[in-house]
Amino acid sequence: MNILSIQSHVAYGHVGNASAVFPMQRLGVEVWPIHTVQFSNHTGYGSWKGRVFDGPAIEDLVEGIAERGVLGRCNGVLSGYMGSADIGNAILSAVARVRTLNPEALYCCDPVIGDVGRGIFVRPGIPEFMRDQAIPAADIITPNQFELDYLSGLATKTLADLKQAVAAVQGMGPKVILVTSVETQETPSDSVDLVAGESGRFWRVRTPKLSLSVNGAGDAIAALFFVHYARSRSAATALAEASASVYGLLKRTEEAGSREILTIAAQNEFVSPTYRFDAEEV
Repeated sequence: MNILSIQSHVAYGHVGNASAVFPMQRLGVEVWPIHTVQFSNHTGYGSWKGRVFDGPAIEDLVEGIAERGVLGRCNGVLSGYMGSADIGNAILSAVARVRTLNPEALYCCDPVIGDVGRGIFVRPGIPEFMRDQAIPAADIITPNQFELDYLSGLATKTLADLKQAVAAVQGMGPKVILVTSVETQETPSDSVDLVAGESGRFWRVRTPKLSLSVNGAGDAIAALFFVHYARSRSAATALAEASASVYGLLKRTEEAGSREILTIAAQNEFVSPTYRFDAEEV
């Protein structure tokens, strides 16, 4: 399997492609990474060095891959944080080129917009670009609960609300939706839920809540869910596999007291998770 992953990248730590590429490689996937930014570290540290690339730079790299005659072998495109609509347009252009050569290729969009407590943290215009252009083009999306609420225009206080919101966003285009960081009225205070929806059915995985705050976990779970779904064509299977791996990764990170997720040290969690959770149909 060949995946074109177009995301941000950091030299130190694990966010964007630095969080998504290696887990996919450990699962035996050939990854073609294109970086939308190249920073020294993630911006959560408050200072960083590096540069942001533009849409033409991304299109140039995609053209170079096409010139090798291999773009038709691409099985899917994965995208994450989009720093500008210019970059977003370049990503959607890449998706269109891949689909022209391989109509079976999937597009998984992690619609990074914001989060509970922080609100919308991307540049003006990006939330609307995600909602109006990226989401309709995607086969799979992996929003957190805050992002699902924004995309659907609904408040998801209960599981029934969440299912309604997923169905509303599926009506915009994507057939498969994984919702992360879910806390509804039914979620125990010591737990967190992940919910996946496909073809009118819904599955939930409930894991213990961990006491850590790190960047990059969302990038990792989007990549893992995408690969497992592409192989199994089952949202339930992909949910169970991805949640097990990411929980193990975060548990190891918590135990180490690390500010960066232990993508390398805990790499066996990607292929042989320590913890397993049932995907319960709800």
